[in-house]
Amino acid sequence: MRDTFLSLGLIVLAGIVFRRLRVGGLDATDIRQAINTCVLNLFAPALCLKIFYNSRLDFEAVLVPIVSSVTILLTLAVSFLVYRVLDRRLRISPSERGVLIIGSAFGNTTFLGLPVISETFGQGAAKYALYYDLFSTTPLLWLVAAQIASIYGTGKRVSLAQSLKTIALLPPLWGIAGGVVLKAANVTPPTFVLKSVTMLGDLVVPLMIFSIGLAITLPKIKHAWAIVPAAVIKLAAGPVIAFKLAEGIGLDGVAMNSCIVEAGMPTMVVSMLIAARYDLDVTLCAFLIVVTTAISFTTLPFVISML
Repeated sequence: MRDTFLSLGLIVLAGIVFRRLRVGGLDATDIRQAINTCVLNLFAPALCLKIFYNSRLDFEAVLVPIVSSVTILLTLAVSFLVYRVLDRRLRISPSERGVLIIGSAFGNTTFLGLPVISETFGQGAAKYALYYDLFSTTPLLWLVAAQIASIYGTGKRVSLAQSLKTIALLPPLWGIAGGVVLKAANVTPPTFVLKSVTMLGDLVVPLMIFSIGLAITLPKIKHAWAIVPAAVIKLAAGPVIAFKLAEGIGLDGVAMNSCIVEAGMPTMVVSMLIAARYDLDVTLCAFLIVVTTAISFTTLPFVISML
């Protein structure tokens, strides 16, 4: 486990170095956007297709998203109450509060979660990370987090129809659908196609981790201490809630452990997109992502060691 996190940390460090040195004269933001576009539209769908073609869609595809969804909703509720109680002491603006509430509940369950789950529990566990993210976290991001952002922000109001369209058009979901259909129809693609899909899917983990390094900056923050409750809720309370929920509905083994680890992931990088779209405090969002990501390289090994 230690070697796994050291390996992931080294790749993150490489991304940070690329950002600082502007290797090749390229802007880190442009590199990250290009990588993320390729991962979202090609590499991740290929990985999803491979995983779901080679595995059976079981009842855990229902139970894992239930744990994920309830964990997210409960941490949102806890965060809302905590920041309401601390409102006078922290003196934060609505745009800051919106970021902190969202950031305390939505974790980096694909960009960091998928690599950690795959490396910790084996490639066969990757499907649980996808259940957790694509069947719950990402849909709730656009259906619930976007609504919260529109309330606390000053941007345009969210359209439910647009959110549903965004979810339906996510390429990884189409990769999952392709894998499930091929499996159900008992269709065997040509060997060269399967090999190509495997090669593309194998690029997802290192590119995701490298992209996190490219995204890490340490902006100047007016209310730095305000992130402490959000970080504690995200990194500590989340795994405890997920454990109780998973245990309560009968999940066990790798599926249960994957839920617990996913619940302890740092703040979701994509939350910056929500923050920007609805005029929340993007700088505070970036700071929360950086701090929780850094701390998670200590908390995640601890959580895993307790399983």
